[in-house]
Amino acid sequence: MGKLARFGVSLDEALLEPFDKLCKSKGYSNRSEAIRDLIRKALVQEAWQTSEGQGAGTLTLVYDHHKNDLARRLMRMQHDDHEIIVTTLHVHLDHYNCLEVLVLKGEAARVRALAERLISCRGVKHGTFSVTTTGQDLA
Repeated sequence: MGKLARFGVSLDEALLEPFDKLCKSKGYSNRSEAIRDLIRKALVQEAWQTSEGQGAGTLTLVYDHHKNDLARRLMRMQHDDHEIIVTTLHVHLDHYNCLEVLVLKGEAARVRALAERLISCRGVKHGTFSVTTTGQDLA
């Protein structure tokens, strides 16, 4: 960790009270730790909005593998971008529905584009993309 800088924050008590409850429920030892996490989260989100540099994330898909040759189409798209797929997890939820989790890492714009292509693939019932950072640019 670098040199610490102290600064003051003024908050309305109506905002401070729920923030303190949030800190306690999340297990933060103090407000500073919670504020640091909020700042990091905002910086990561901003980096993804500009799609610059390297990024990582998890993509979760739920789909019926029996429909429209979907499993084959998803696999083909994944093979086309195999260098940004770190690993995958495939779970059979029931006879029809599958849950697939992909860990993605690489150039942020390419990672986001792959996630969007897979989520929007016809037949995918639900998809979410959770972005994070490689950690290299955060203190």
